[in-house]
Amino acid sequence: MQTPAQLLNAYLDNIQQPAAAAALFAEDGVLELPSLGPNVRAVGPAAIAAFIGGLLKNVPDFRFHDVQLFIETADQAFGEYSVEATVLSTGKLYRQTYAGRLVARDGKITLLREALDTLAASKAFTPD
Repeated sequence: MQTPAQLLNAYLDNIQQPAAAAALFAEDGVLELPSLGPNVRAVGPAAIAAFIGGLLKNVPDFRFHDVQLFIETADQAFGEYSVEATVLSTGKLYRQTYAGRLVARDGKITLLREALDTLAASKAFTPD
């Protein structure tokens, strides 16, 4: 059974493969980005895979790097990780550092809540 830190690293490593990343989540697992709005979330592996797939259509080189884990307990991990990739719809470079809190149960992700710099996201994803 994977630890929370192993699950977070596996998710980050598999972001280019939406089905593989989503398979790390429990059936009721949640991926949410509340800094983008209260409804920016996906529940369950199928919805999470679709969410990641949609992102990759617009940002095909989206990959995490500079992963730093700061906290790990028996059921949680917290870390920061960065992205630098071009947004196809705007042609702009998306530079972002995420802070992610992962909660796990029985070797699956039950919650991955990510915070990000909304100004950097807006600048990259909004046409001039």
